[in-house]
Amino acid sequence: MVNMEELVKAYLTIRNEREKLKALFEQQDEALKGDMEGLEKVMLQACSEVNADSIRTQHGTVMRGVKTRYWTSDWQAMHDFIMEHKMPELLEKRISQTTMRQLLDENPDMMPMGLNVDSKYSVTIRRTSNGS
Repeated sequence: MVNMEELVKAYLTIRNEREKLKALFEQQDEALKGDMEGLEKVMLQACSEVNADSIRTQHGTVMRGVKTRYWTSDWQAMHDFIMEHKMPELLEKRISQTTMRQLLDENPDMMPMGLNVDSKYSVTIRRTSNGS
């Protein structure tokens, strides 16, 4: 017979250690990101001063470019726009897991063509209130 007490204890010990490692990594990674962002600002300024879109060095080439992002603060208006202009390609190709699950739970006969489904059992471990 499997000793569930020992399995849960081992699982929580490993999970706690992973959380500590992840927190340490994220802290160190944020510091490194900050350092890189500072260097990027200096390099952007240098490119601007000499009006260059690229500067070659023996260690690598600095390339300056424009990155543009788009987002909406009014999803209903965006949805209306997409429907009006018949442009579903404006959205990224990803299915809302919650909405699809709800749709299929309520309408099991509405399975869309090409929909793939992968269901498997998983285990969730909750700590006891004493924090172990």
